[in-house]
Amino acid sequence: MIGTSLIRPFCHSSHCVGRTLGTRHVVLRFNTTSAKNSVSQEGKRLSWPEYLAIRGSKRKWVTAVTIPCALLGLFGGAAYFGGLETDPTKPIMGIDPFFFYGICTVGCLGAGALIGPSIGSALWRFRHRNQLSLVDAMDREFYRRIAKNRVDASLQSPTHPVPDYYGEKVGSLHQYRQWLRDQGKYRRKALFPEE
Repeated sequence: MIGTSLIRPFCHSSHCVGRTLGTRHVVLRFNTTSAKNSVSQEGKRLSWPEYLAIRGSKRKWVTAVTIPCALLGLFGGAAYFGGLETDPTKPIMGIDPFFFYGICTVGCLGAGALIGPSIGSALWRFRHRNQLSLVDAMDREFYRRIAKNRVDASLQSPTHPVPDYYGEKVGSLHQYRQWLRDQGKYRRKALFPEE
């Protein structure tokens, strides 16, 4: 008979394994830190004020990275296209070379502004990787509520668009309540116009 007193544990990497002196082997596994984090996050849920504060910090990260990326694109484009030799008598694609290089420089600015939000979002997700599952769950709930409560886009006109259709400016409960009031006011004006 092999008892539990014969098990001699030894640790290997992130889990511990036990073995007996006899012919029977027993494996004991202990939770790793990532398993503990996933278990503890399953029961936890962010409150709405916490979620909206996190969402606001993500927006600040994205803005903080977008501005330098756009400026870097502008200066990079100006340095590259400004250093090219140009012959004003030879148009490029039917456009004066100075105008063409100016358009290309502005295009570099736009490319930097488009790449910036992706980099900012990736940096934010890396920095807050321990809360991602909670934030993603709250994102789904938040956008479900936004889609449920926003005005139907078919009611808008070119001169009077729906205010904050995607709820991008919502950063607190007070702003969410104001967003709901604005949607209701717009809906009433669109369905019951004053004569």
